[in-house]
Amino acid sequence: MSTKIPDHHVRLKRAYEPPSADDGARILVDRLWPRAISKEALALDEWMKDIAPSTELRRWFGHDPRRWHEFCRRYAAEVHDHQSMLEELRARARKGRITLVFSARDEMHNDAVALRNLILHGRADPESAKEQKR
Repeated sequence: MSTKIPDHHVRLKRAYEPPSADDGARILVDRLWPRAISKEALALDEWMKDIAPSTELRRWFGHDPRRWHEFCRRYAAEVHDHQSMLEELRARARKGRITLVFSARDEMHNDAVALRNLILHGRADPESAKEQKR
């Protein structure tokens, strides 16, 4: 069994927030580059656009909170096609802090939130992760 990743090792941060020294490795997890922001301003360590939701899923979701649980289910299925990237993120998070950088305005219903839960709990939906712990 692999080592549990401490929750505080996986942070989320909007691309429009300034980087900080305690971010650890900064990884952009969006398929599209954030609008009106330079490469230097993002201060990324990596851009993992292939682990982001497909264009079709992103368009279907449209950041509609009513579609959140179904989005999480569908996104988890897509991430399983990129298992090596997910394992790379888990390995980095076991060693220290990583910050998943995203550009969505909705800070509670976006792919970075779902990905964080996949990294920490193996499930994209935070409600499902809570159920799993019981």
